[in-house]
Amino acid sequence: MASFRELLKETKSQIREVDTAGAAEAIARPGTVVVDVREPDEYQQGAIPGALHVERGNLESKIESRVADRSTPIVIHCASGIRSAFAAKTLQDLGYTDVVSMAGGFNKWKDEGREWVTPRTLSAEQRNRYQRHLLLPEVGEKGQQKLLDSKVLLLGAGGLGSPAALYLTAAGVGTIGIIDMDVVDDSNLQRQILHNVDRVGERKVDSAKKTLTALNPDVNVVTYDVRLGADNILDIIDGYDVIVDGTDNFPTRYLVNDASLLKRIPVVHGSIFRFEGQATVFAPYVGPCYRCMIPEPPPAELAPSCAEAGVLGVLPGIIGSIQAMEAIKLLLDLGDPLIGRLLAYDALEETFRNFKVNRDPECPACGDNAGEIVIAEYDELCMPHPRQAPPAA
Repeated sequence: MASFRELLKETKSQIREVDTAGAAEAIARPGTVVVDVREPDEYQQGAIPGALHVERGNLESKIESRVADRSTPIVIHCASGIRSAFAAKTLQDLGYTDVVSMAGGFNKWKDEGREWVTPRTLSAEQRNRYQRHLLLPEVGEKGQQKLLDSKVLLLGAGGLGSPAALYLTAAGVGTIGIIDMDVVDDSNLQRQILHNVDRVGERKVDSAKKTLTALNPDVNVVTYDVRLGADNILDIIDGYDVIVDGTDNFPTRYLVNDASLLKRIPVVHGSIFRFEGQATVFAPYVGPCYRCMIPEPPPAELAPSCAEAGVLGVLPGIIGSIQAMEAIKLLLDLGDPLIGRLLAYDALEETFRNFKVNRDPECPACGDNAGEIVIAEYDELCMPHPRQAPPAA
C-alpha cells in the first residue's frame, strides 16, 4: 500500500501546480475563479478576496453548481497546498480542464503580505438555522447574508400580513417593518395567525412583534402603530427594499402605488375575497403599476369588504405565502417574479391562472407623459357605501 507521501507525490505529478506569485498572476486574469477548499473555521479567519469557498469534503457535490463551465480557469488552494493538490486532481477527474493548485496555500500567501480579507460569514447557529437555504446554489451563504441585510415593509398585520411576516422572518430577512393601527379581536383569529386568544385587545403590531421575535432572534421587527397617510408614507417606506401590501381598501392602495413609484420600491400586492385571491408585483417603471391595472376604483357596492362578504380562513395563508415568496425572489433576484402578471387563485376549483397585465403608456402615474407625482389622500375618491363595514382582511 502506498504511503501518504507517495500518494501526494503521484497526485502532484498529475496536476499543474504554481507558486503564490504564479497564482496571483492567474487570479489577476479576467474570468479566473479562486476556489478555497479549507474548512469553514479556517476560511472565517481570512481569505483571498473574492474566493469561492467550497470545503474539500463537499467539493464533488457542490462544485458543479458553483462553477458550471468546466473550461473556467480555476486556482484552487487550501492552507498549505496539500488538500488543494488532491482537490485539483478531483476537479480534473470531473472534467475541469484549466485547474492549478497553489503551492504553499493561504498560509504562504498571507506570510508574503499579499492581499487578504476577513470574510463575512454566518455564525454556527445561523448556519444551522438556514441550512436548507445554504444547500440551494441559488441562495447559498451569500444569498442568506443578503436576506439578513434586507428590509421588507409589511402593510398590515392581518390575514395577508400574518403568513407573509412569518415566512419572511423564518427566512431570515433582517428587518421586518409592520404598520397597523388596529387591535387584536376575536374575529381576527380565524385567519390572522400572528395573533392568539391571549393577545385579544393588544395592539396588532405589538402582538406581531412578540410572535416574530420568538420565531427568529436574527430579525429586527420595526413597528408603526399609526395610520398610513399622505403625511407619513414617504418617511415610513424610505429605506425598505420591498413593500408587501396586505391592505384591503382602494384609498391606501393608490396612496402606496404613488409613493412606491416616487421612491422606486417594488410592491408585492395581494388581495382576497371569499374563496378567491390574487397576487402580482408592481416594479416601478419596469412593469405596470397599480393604476395601470385598476385606473379607477370600482363602486363600493361592487367591491364589498371581507367583513361584509366573508373569506375562507386558509385563503389569506395561501396568498400571503405567495407574497412572501415573491418578496424573497425580488430580494435575491431569483426566477421570474410576477411583474406584468396577475396570479389568480380559486380555492373552490383549486386552480391558478396567470393573466398578463401590460404597462399603460397613458397611465397618469407611470406613463410616458405622466406629470409630477403628488402624494395625496384618496378617501373621497373611494368613499364606501353607507352600509359597508370598515374593510378587514
